[in-house]
Amino acid sequence: MEQQITVLQKEEQFGSPATFEHAQRVAKMLSSSSLIPKEYQGNIQNTMIAIEMANRIGANPLMVMQNLYIVHGRPSWSSSFIIAALNACKRFSPLRFVMSGEGEDYGCTAWAYDVDTKDKLEGPKVTLKMANAEGWVSKSGSKWKTMPELMFRYRAAAFFGRLYAPDILMGIYTADEMEDIQPVTIVESKINKEEERVKLMIEDATSVEDLEKIKENVMPSQLDLFNEKLATLSTGK
Repeated sequence: MEQQITVLQKEEQFGSPATFEHAQRVAKMLSSSSLIPKEYQGNIQNTMIAIEMANRIGANPLMVMQNLYIVHGRPSWSSSFIIAALNACKRFSPLRFVMSGEGEDYGCTAWAYDVDTKDKLEGPKVTLKMANAEGWVSKSGSKWKTMPELMFRYRAAAFFGRLYAPDILMGIYTADEMEDIQPVTIVESKINKEEERVKLMIEDATSVEDLEKIKENVMPSQLDLFNEKLATLSTGK
């Protein structure tokens, strides 16, 4: 059964001491419950943040806490929550999905009508070619291998929301998207390390003889520095 979200009246939680104290009391009460996820139990700070996020998108705080996950150290929404939030915001008709194409072009497009203008809004199409190119399918333990139809719809919904309702998603990716993102390890280039080492040797040189010893290691980008240092040591200035 599709999740239902109650849209609440928005009120700035940190707009005044009174609203802040009220939010703090609510957070303390909610964090003492055993029915909320463990990340919020006994943690007033996390619960306060969840309340503020719920306030900003007009959702129930408990619903936000149940659908906000931490993946790779970053908050992320459940995909079903995004669909429910888009359907509950009353700016669009209920979200619908169209599967089309063949082979690598097979994919899903999420669409809905704008309630005010009656325009049909279509999100970017998520194709099998895209899923393969981004590495979503080949990733170890990928749900794209076992439940592709569901994943197509979840990703299409996220793309639709990011395009037409970024204020609801608040720049937060879905848990499925975060799982599909390949962690990138930045490794410093050996060339950059060698360049830095030679630069320090040039700067620390105290004689022309010192420079002659490292001359063969000087890189093209360091020639000006080397010649300037050489001129300084040669003239004794």
